[in-house]
This record gives sequence, C-alpha cells and structure tokens, in this order.
Amino acid sequence: MQGPDIQLFVTCLVDTMAPEVGRASVNALEATGRTVGFPEGQSCCGQPAFNVGLWDMAREMAAHTLDVLDGTEGPIVVPSGSCAEMLIHHYPALFAETDRKEQASRVSERTVELTRYLTSQPEAPAASCDGCEVAYHYSCHGLRGLGLAETADQLLEGVDRVELEGDTECCGFGGLFSVEMPSVSTAIMDDKLDKVETSGATMLVGSDVSCLMHMEGGLRRRGSDIEVKHIAELLEPGDA
Repeated sequence: MQGPDIQLFVTCLVDTMAPEVGRASVNALEATGRTVGFPEGQSCCGQPAFNVGLWDMAREMAAHTLDVLDGTEGPIVVPSGSCAEMLIHHYPALFAETDRKEQASRVSERTVELTRYLTSQPEAPAASCDGCEVAYHYSCHGLRGLGLAETADQLLEGVDRVELEGDTECCGFGGLFSVEMPSVSTAIMDDKLDKVETSGATMLVGSDVSCLMHMEGGLRRRGSDIEVKHIAELLEPGDA
C-alpha cells in the first residue's frame, strides 16, 4: 500500500493550543489532491532551547525529530514559519559536525512551510472570508528567514484586505523573549495592536500560531471583538 504524499509536522502550539489549525492545514493540503500523513511521535523541534543558547538541549530534541521525520517520504509541510526555519536552516548547522549531518540535510531539504507549499500547487484552495476586512501580520521568521510575504499575498488575493501600518514589524512574542522580558514584549505588542485596531480590520490573520496567540490575548484583554485566524483557516474548501 502506497504511503501518504506529504507529511504534516504540526508543531507544538498547533497540537496543544490550536488543533483547529492542524485540521484546516490537512483540509487545505488534501484540496491539492495529495494524501497527508502525520508521523507518530513528533514533538517539539527544539527551537525554544535553540533561541536561548541551550544548543545541547536543542540538539537532543532535534535528534528525536530527525528520527521521526527521516523515516517518512515526501515533502514535510509545516504550518509555521518559525518551526519551518528551524528545520530548514538550523538543523543542518546544529548537526554539521556530527554523524547526523546527512540526516539533518535530508530532512532540511524536504521541509517546506505551508503557504509556500500551497502556492506551488495549481489545485490549492483560494482563501475566502465573506464580510471580513482582513489585516495580515507577517511573522518575523517566515518573513525574514524564509521570505514568505509573497506566498501569503497570493493565497489571500480573493479576500478583502485593509492596509496595516507596520505589518512586517514584530508582534513582541519572540518565544521565550516574552517570558524573560514581559514588559518589553507587551510594549511591542501594544504598539502592534494599536495599529491593528486603527486599520479597521475585523479579522487579524497570520501564519504562526505563536504570534497569533500572543496578539489574540492582547486583543481580548482590550475587549476587542477582532477575530484572529491562522491563514489555513481561511483556505478550507467551502469555508466562508
């Protein structure tokens, strides 16, 4: 029996905090005519530890992820620019001087972020959101690490968008940065949310659950009724 065409590496936050994003990602991928696998045993990619300099811990977590993913076939699709960049760019560096060098390269070469994969497929579903005025936040890792601005714009062509000042500026989350420096993180977020509210958007959309979770928390504390969605949730076939 033939295995799935592509593998979904769903990320920790999607798995634990936003399973609806995982389901939407599967639906969007299946709309391209592909079959989607979910490798058993997947866990954290190690990025939080890597970002604070705990490279040995990050390497241990990454080694587990390599073993899980290297035993599969086909593209490894990740609905997160930050985690995708970890696998694509940082895994080869982490294991460059180890016996896992080739394994890290194999996984890196197969990994692709969700919006980039979808825009490479002619059958990708179009985004839809009737009655919405969408502001889009370009997350730091996806934008600067993977150059994903154009992929999001392509997928959102059929959606009414509003201009968001500072749409490429950091939301303030930054993983453990928001825990270690909460006052700075909150100040950056508040500036971002001031601009979101000024834009007239009824929905804030992005491609990283981490950023969206951070900003949604801020919006809810303000009493805002602006909806917050991952881009995959606008791509579900038949969704409006």
